Amino acid sequence: MPLDSEDRAMLDVLPMEPITAAAQRRRGLLFVGLAVAGAQVTMALQIGLNANFLADELGVTPLQLGLLEATRETCGVIAFAILAILAGIAEPLIGTAMLMLLAVGLGSYYFAQNYLWVLLLGLIWSQGLHVWMPLPNSMTLALAEPGRAGHRLGQIQAVGAVGFGGGLILALFLTLAHVPMRPMYLLAGAVAIMAAASCLGIPRQIKAPGPRLVFRRHYSLYYVLSFLEGWRRQISFSFANFLLVKQYHTKLEIILVLMTIVQVIGYLASPHVGRLIDRIGERRILLFYYSCLTILFIGYALIPIRSVLYALFIIDGAFFVFVMALTTYVNRIAPKSEHTATLSMGVAMNHVAAVAMPFVGGLLWKNLGYQSAFLVGVPAAALSIFVALRLPPHVPSGAK
Repeated sequence: MPLDSEDRAMLDVLPMEPITAAAQRRRGLLFVGLAVAGAQVTMALQIGLNANFLADELGVTPLQLGLLEATRETCGVIAFAILAILAGIAEPLIGTAMLMLLAVGLGSYYFAQNYLWVLLLGLIWSQGLHVWMPLPNSMTLALAEPGRAGHRLGQIQAVGAVGFGGGLILALFLTLAHVPMRPMYLLAGAVAIMAAASCLGIPRQIKAPGPRLVFRRHYSLYYVLSFLEGWRRQISFSFANFLLVKQYHTKLEIILVLMTIVQVIGYLASPHVGRLIDRIGERRILLFYYSCLTILFIGYALIPIRSVLYALFIIDGAFFVFVMALTTYVNRIAPKSEHTATLSMGVAMNHVAAVAMPFVGGLLWKNLGYQSAFLVGVPAAALSIFVALRLPPHVPSGAK
């Protein structure tokens, strides 16, 4: 990760011992970035191929999709218990093990012959992914300079967007070269192994702190917003792709192009959004985010024009950049010793909703049509606006 002007200025004025510490910090951020990029390449291949693989190769129905996603998302709740058990172990080592699990489970899709295979393998790779999910943010916060948490999170998110975009471009190139989907899952597993190796370069001093089972009333707004974000996330991840493939017969190449555009926007926007959060605070960012989501869900349900749905899909995906405001909010309200525990609780709350929503959405799609699977997200987005209004106002750095 190259030095920016602020970093050079900081290193110019620091004595030798802090420079060494700064170098360790930057080295740690570099390897966090490499691990995140590799994991995102892997997930780009999974997410990019998923809807077409399930619909075209295995003939999965909307109800089966909902059951598959609900089952897979239970791993997010189990991840919370796993992280509690692993409290005190170096987070980079936990990351290495979990990314190896991701590699084995997802790479084995090459051999999947039916719905049951995908269901079982999904549990394996999803468990690794969900234990990994809070670790990059936690490690980034531990390595970030005071007052620059949002900036560093934005940089890491931008690196992740590059990895995800690169994975999508790779998948698009292989698809245009008429490579079948199954070998691409082997490639996804290989990249996940490289990401696991990158974790070994992160300082081992970053340890999973205990106790893990932390639930504080002071963090209740974060928990509620994390729960509602899980509901929103599954509508987008589970059903937006599937809508385009199942209802509008969108080809894999187009899905990959749309996702690549999303990642380009994410790469360009992430650092700016991170700095914007540092400047104006989480409340304004989240109010804008949830207000737009309400409109997007209505658009998915009521607009039957394919080109407009493509645009909604791009905007919807690009808006995930605003979710980093939830992480910076944790950095603002929780001490460093509770960052990982609080983020993990947020992941658990997120996945409680993520378990229920796909099953509910699949049932609604089957019985009432696809529109209902998106309209059920409108009240969740509207409630998120109300909760975000209760966040404390932003206090600029140095004004406290």
